[in-house]
Amino acid sequence: MNIRTIATRPFSDQKPGTSGLRKKVPAFQQPHYLENFVQSIFDSVSAPKGSTLVLGGDGRYYNRTAIQIILKMAAANGFGQVLVGRGGILSTPAASCVIRKYQAFGGIILSASHNPGGPDGDFGIKFNGSNGGPATEAVTDTIFAKSKALSSYRILEAADVPLDSLCETTLGDMQVKVIDPVSDYADLMESLFDFAAIRSLLQGSFKIKFDAMHAVNGPYAREILERRLGAASGSVMNAVPLEDFGGGHPDPNLTYAHDLVEIMYGADAPDFGAASDGDGDRNMILGKRFFVTPSDSLALLAANATLVRGYAGGLAGVARSMPTSAAVDRVAHALDIPCFETPTGWKFFGNLMDAGKVTLCGEESFGTGSSHVREKDGLWAVLFWLNILAVRKQSVEIIVREHWARFGRNFYSRYDYEGLPTEAANGVMQHLRDSFATLAGTAFGRYSIQTCDDFSYTDPVDGSISKGQGVRILFGDGSRIIFRLSGTGTEGATLRVYLEAFEADVSRHPLDAQEALKELIGIALHVSELQTRTGREQPTVIT
Repeated sequence: MNIRTIATRPFSDQKPGTSGLRKKVPAFQQPHYLENFVQSIFDSVSAPKGSTLVLGGDGRYYNRTAIQIILKMAAANGFGQVLVGRGGILSTPAASCVIRKYQAFGGIILSASHNPGGPDGDFGIKFNGSNGGPATEAVTDTIFAKSKALSSYRILEAADVPLDSLCETTLGDMQVKVIDPVSDYADLMESLFDFAAIRSLLQGSFKIKFDAMHAVNGPYAREILERRLGAASGSVMNAVPLEDFGGGHPDPNLTYAHDLVEIMYGADAPDFGAASDGDGDRNMILGKRFFVTPSDSLALLAANATLVRGYAGGLAGVARSMPTSAAVDRVAHALDIPCFETPTGWKFFGNLMDAGKVTLCGEESFGTGSSHVREKDGLWAVLFWLNILAVRKQSVEIIVREHWARFGRNFYSRYDYEGLPTEAANGVMQHLRDSFATLAGTAFGRYSIQTCDDFSYTDPVDGSISKGQGVRILFGDGSRIIFRLSGTGTEGATLRVYLEAFEADVSRHPLDAQEALKELIGIALHVSELQTRTGREQPTVIT
């Protein structure tokens, strides 16, 4: 076995964000760049010799190259076995499933989630721990510290491993097992949901359309929706994963999933529509000419959970990220269960799940999940919805409107300003922080600011404190404006503005969200000076 120790120099820009390290593909193609980060992971997690590692990604450009490098480095760093998805494919929730099922030490997931792919697109890498969830902040901080001091990395000199068929090979003393990327995950879904009831729904007059966006969930959706549940052939569109996602932007929202939106708002629309993102952990839910916001979706799943086999015993609790609307809070109150407000980042939910404090959780950025894995899970959310529809035998729109009538409606929207100059985006945030004292108590029309803060979170499980998680402007009637810099982009800065207004009056529930939030939008732009400071008149995306 020829293990080489390669001299290297540190890179200064390898600090992981909320979902690992994300950069443009050419950045990862720099000599030693990927290898440095992988070695920093291995040095930080200190896996016992002979440990099992799970490895796979969303199939984007550079996925296969990176997998071969990581396999050889894993062999050189003492791992005993690597479970890798056939073709290098594993959706993020499926990777979490495999880590947990086979009690692996952890896993490396290659994805930039909803970001574009291709030779000039984005790439990403992150480490997930033995619970199947993203590495904690303590681990990612250690990885970054190691990356800044790294002087060498270890790699096995060997031929590439065949990935396109189920097989077992060896790299030095390490076994590489190529596994079916879909079967373990599909079996888990069948254990959670009433497939017989959903099958009966889909084989009747009820029609669905699922947009895999040429991303990782195509094979998963075909196996589960079309083969196991009997949805009509072609119910899954854009089902073949492509390295550049077909030139599209694999983000399941009303802007980027435009093909699906046109179908669902067309004359002969299916009854149910859904989409997932690049690595399969996000979801968008649509009824016939009806959009369900992610915040409403989380609240509705919680309110109807006992209708679903895997959750019939009730929920231990629920959690949402701070920018996500408070719709689920009212459901938790009605069910008399805890509701936790965390920073953005799925790792914060993992601690609560591991401690048995929550069962369902979600983020406004089209991510929903439960304690079945430790990642958000796009296809799981779709199946949860289909199970509810099969039991209630009502349309998506009727179910949502009945939910609003019971709990009230949280009008909600997010404005994304992508690719801003970093200095300008930071200037907006600092201006807001400097304005806290003068803003508190100020009235804008019918809205009066009660308080302002920069959200801080103390983890109730391990006591860790996360500061600077987003500027909140809180109004006396429960309305909110949130400003937050996103950690998922790869160039420039993405500034997100979240707007929320609660409405109990059923007669006002049919209002368009943008119309209902118009006054808050004006306040947000005024107090932040966003347009003046960034030169950006319109957001890149509105959801």
